[in-house]
Amino acid sequence: MTASLTTGILPLFLLLGSHVAQVSAWGSVGHQAVGYVAMPFLAPNALSFVRSTLGSQYSQSLGPAAPWADTIRSDDSYDWASNLHFVDAEDSPPSSCSVVQSRDCADGRCILTAIANYTSRVVDTSLSATQTQEALKFLDHFIGDIHQPLHVEAEALGGNEIDVTCSGTSTNLHSVRYTRIIAKLVDDDYGNSVTTWANSLADRIQSGDFADDASSWIECSSTTDPARRKRSVKDDVVGFLHPRAITPLECPLEWAQDANKLDCSFVFTYDQFDDLCTSSYYDDAVPLIEMQIAKAGYRLAAWLNVLFDGDTEL
Repeated sequence: MTASLTTGILPLFLLLGSHVAQVSAWGSVGHQAVGYVAMPFLAPNALSFVRSTLGSQYSQSLGPAAPWADTIRSDDSYDWASNLHFVDAEDSPPSSCSVVQSRDCADGRCILTAIANYTSRVVDTSLSATQTQEALKFLDHFIGDIHQPLHVEAEALGGNEIDVTCSGTSTNLHSVRYTRIIAKLVDDDYGNSVTTWANSLADRIQSGDFADDASSWIECSSTTDPARRKRSVKDDVVGFLHPRAITPLECPLEWAQDANKLDCSFVFTYDQFDDLCTSSYYDDAVPLIEMQIAKAGYRLAAWLNVLFDGDTEL
C-alpha cells in the first residue's frame, strides 16, 4: 500500500480473513442499484458532496461508483480490504441465526468496523481528494454489502461452498442468491436496465408498497439505551462522530442482524434438488432481494444526509 491509503485505516485490516475467496455480495448490478436508489433521497449538501467527490469518472452518482470495492479485489495492493466486506456470524442456520459483534468481529476486521472507519474518513477534511473519494466508494459499497444475508454469515464461507443449480448451470449458493437471481430479475422484468429497476424501487419507497415502512428503516433498536428508546440514524452518526454516546455504531449492527435473520427464515431453506432460478425459490427470493436493495439505498442516503446536512431529511 502507498502511504495515502494507509492513513486512517485500522491496522488489523492489513491481515486477511477467512472469506478472501468470497465473491461480490450483490454483483455489479445489485450494488449499482443500491447507489442509484440512494440518489433521489440525498439532501442538498450530501448530493453536492457526492457529485463533486465522484465527478465525471462515476457520472457524479453513487450507482456507477458502488461496485468499485469489488473491482479492486484482483489488485494485490488492496489485499488489506478483502475481509471488510462481511462479518462471519458463527451461528447455525437455518436453526439458529445471530450476529454478535464481540464474537464475530472480535479482531476488529469486519464490515461493522469498516463502516465506522469510512464514516469518519468521508468527513475528514484533512484527507486528499483521492482519499475522500475512496472513503465514499467504500461506504457506498459496504452499506450495500451489510444488507446481503450471506455477507453476515460464516456457514460454508457465506454459501460459497454450497453447490446448487441455477437455470441448469452448476454454481454456488452465494452466486445464485445475489448475482444470478438479480441478473434474471432485471433481464426479465426491467428490460435489462439497472436504472429502470432502481427507479422502480425508489418509486416504491416514495409512494408504493415500501412507503409505509420506510421511516422504520432508518430507526434502530439500541443495545445500550432502554428498550422503549428507538435510536435513529442521526443518533448513531452524530454520537459516533462526537463520542458522547454509543460506540460501536448501533444501526449497522442491527442491519446485519436483520439480514442474518433471512439466512434462517429463507436463504438456507431450499430443496437441494431444486433449480433455484426456475423453482418457487426464485419467486420467493425476488421480493426479499428487492426489499434489501431498497433498504440499503434508503439507509445509504440517510447516512450521508446526516453527515453533510445534519439530519436524515427523509
